[in-house]
Amino acid sequence: MRQRSLIAITAALAAGALTLTACGSRDDDGGSDSGNGGSGGGTTVVIGVDAPLTGDLSALGLGIKNSVDLAAKTANKENYVEGVKFEIEALDDQGQPSVGQQNATQLVANDDVLGVVGPLNSSVGESMQKVFDTAKLVEVSPANTNPALTQGVDWQTKKVRPYKSYFRTATTDAIQGPFAAQYVYNDSKKRKVFVIDDKKTYGAGLAKTFTEEFKKLGGQVVGTEHINPDTKDFNAVATKVKNSGADVVYYGGEYPQAGPLSKQIKAAGAKIPLVGGDGIYSADFIKLAGASGTGDLATSVGAPVEELPSAKEFVANYKAAGYKEAYEAYGGYSYDSAWAIIEAVKAVVEANDGKLPDDARAKVVDAMQDVSFDGVTGKVSFDEFGDATNKQLTVYAVENGAWKAVKSGTYTG
Repeated sequence: MRQRSLIAITAALAAGALTLTACGSRDDDGGSDSGNGGSGGGTTVVIGVDAPLTGDLSALGLGIKNSVDLAAKTANKENYVEGVKFEIEALDDQGQPSVGQQNATQLVANDDVLGVVGPLNSSVGESMQKVFDTAKLVEVSPANTNPALTQGVDWQTKKVRPYKSYFRTATTDAIQGPFAAQYVYNDSKKRKVFVIDDKKTYGAGLAKTFTEEFKKLGGQVVGTEHINPDTKDFNAVATKVKNSGADVVYYGGEYPQAGPLSKQIKAAGAKIPLVGGDGIYSADFIKLAGASGTGDLATSVGAPVEELPSAKEFVANYKAAGYKEAYEAYGGYSYDSAWAIIEAVKAVVEANDGKLPDDARAKVVDAMQDVSFDGVTGKVSFDEFGDATNKQLTVYAVENGAWKAVKSGTYTG
C-alpha cells in the first residue's frame, strides 16, 4: 500500500519534522483525547479518525488512532500554529463499510472537523469517499491500497481521479501485488502458487495484481479459492492446497483469517509458506499462525520504521506517551497523514491573515495537493491522483516468533 525511498527517508525526520502544523475551526473546545499541550485556548481544529477500534482488526486500528493523537499533541506542544489547538474525534468503523459511511456523515456534521485520517480497509474507504467529497472535507488514508480509490475502476486502462478530497500516504496494490510476485518468483524461486482471497475490495484486488505479475514472470497458478472471512475453518481449502502441488500460497486478505489459514494449511501436510500483503503484517498474525507460521512472508508499505533515522523521534515519542497498544504497521503513515492535514490547515490560515476562512474545508482540500514535508516515513507529498509519491515496500518473514525485514525496494515493471 505505501512505500518510501530509503535514502529519502534517512534524512527526513532527524531535524525534527515531527513538528506538525495546525489550525483552527470555531470552537474553544472540541472534546478529544489530544490534550492541550502549549496552545492555551483560541481556535480548535478537530482531526477525525476512522478505523476499526474494536473487533478482529483493532490492533491495527488502535495503532492508527494513537498515532494521530500523538501528531495532534505534538502540534499543540510546539504551538505550531499560534492560537490553534488540535483535537481528535475517533470513531470505530468495526471494519464495516456501512458503519464507515455513517461515521463519515457524523464527522461531516461537526463543523470543527477539517480533515479525517483513515480508514484502514479499502472497502470502508470506498463507502466514505462520496460523503466526504460532497462536503469538501479532506480524507487522508494511511492504509487503503486499492488503486480504484484514486484512479477509478478502470485504472488499468484509463486512470481517472474519482474524488478530489481523497488522498493516501499508502502506496497502492498496483505496486504491492507485483512487488510481492517479483520477490516470490525471483528471490524465493517459487514457481507454483495457490492463490486465495477473502472476496473483499482489498484482498481480491491485491490477489489479482499479484497473480497477473506472477504469471507474467513465468509462474504457474495451480489453484484459486475464495474464502468466507467470517469463518475460521479452512480445512477444505487447506486440503485443496495440499493436493495442488503448490510450493507457495498467496493470500489476499487480513491477519484474522490469514493466521488460522496458514496453520491449517501446514496441518494438512503442505509445508509451504503463506505470503500476504500489509493486511497480514501484524504481531497478531504470528499469534494466530503459531509455530507453523515460521517462514511465512508479508509485504508492507515503506521501510521498517524502527530502522529509519527519520522515525526515531516518532518511535521515542510514541513510547513516552504511554499508549497501551503498539503503533503497528500503519503508525508512521497515520502520523504523517495527520501531519499532512495540519500542514494543509496551516497553509490555509497563513494565506488568510492568520485565521480560518469561512470555506476552510474546501481550501484545505486545495492546499493538500501541494503539501510536501519530511515525515516519519520519508518525503510526504501527493501526485495528481492523490496517491503517495513515495513507493517503498518491504518484505518481512516470520523468524523466531517475530517479523524480520528481509528486503526493501519497489516494483520495477
